[in-house]
Amino acid sequence: MAKIKKVGVLGSGLMGSGIAEIAARSGYDTVVREVTSELVEKGLDKIRGSLGKAVEKGKMEAAARDEAVARLSGTVDLAAFADCDVVVEAIVENLDEKRKTFGALDEVVKEDAIFASNTSSLTITQIAMFTKRPEKFVGLHFFNPVPVMKLVEVVRTILTSDATFERAFEFARSLGKEPIACRDNSGFVVNRLLVPYLLDAIRALEEGVGSVEDIDKGMQLGCGYPMGPFTLLDFVGLDTTYYIANIMFEEYREKRFAPPPLLKQMVLAGRLGKKSGRGFYEYAKK
Repeated sequence: MAKIKKVGVLGSGLMGSGIAEIAARSGYDTVVREVTSELVEKGLDKIRGSLGKAVEKGKMEAAARDEAVARLSGTVDLAAFADCDVVVEAIVENLDEKRKTFGALDEVVKEDAIFASNTSSLTITQIAMFTKRPEKFVGLHFFNPVPVMKLVEVVRTILTSDATFERAFEFARSLGKEPIACRDNSGFVVNRLLVPYLLDAIRALEEGVGSVEDIDKGMQLGCGYPMGPFTLLDFVGLDTTYYIANIMFEEYREKRFAPPPLLKQMVLAGRLGKKSGRGFYEYAKK
């Protein structure tokens, strides 16, 4: 089994920049690809800023930060991924965009490289079939914020080879994460359990079971959750939750995955949570 030396990351948004950061911190040469030079530089700045904060907080030595920065590079050209051993996709949750990206990537990246997607809702199988290497395709689902959250869901399809899965699992571990093995079901482990819980909290609110504040406080103090469901919904984004719920309902056709009317109304009204300034709670504008 060839040693993993170089990592490619598609996308430099919230998740992509986090994945690239931990790869560079873990000793891998890391190349990040975006669609424009401006987005490349913005993504690299985000990573450098995050590494700088780690030094300020005493969680990282300045020398280690400088070494991580030296391992990072950015590109708009997929050809820069040619010699990557692992490529992790963290672009927009749009199947057509993933199809075009992986189709082009398949032509330039060496044959024994592993392809992975960070998708949180789409199935890995449908993305893997856009390539000529479905047996070398896995899901690597990281959690936000990537540098802090320890979990990675490593997802295998019915086509993923044992060698690929084992290699991907060890790669996740080498990033300082705690990987868990998942089957390729929509939502994997965490979202399959979390999304119905969040939707049920909204239904409880619709039915007058309790107020937003009381339901949140109840789950925090009664179940020991770090935050209540409505605080979490606002943090994740109501539009993101609505999108994921629809995909999961399409997959399973079970009521527990169906978005409640109130969620749809709030999304249509632009009350998306923290990012829009108002969701179930109001947030002061910076």
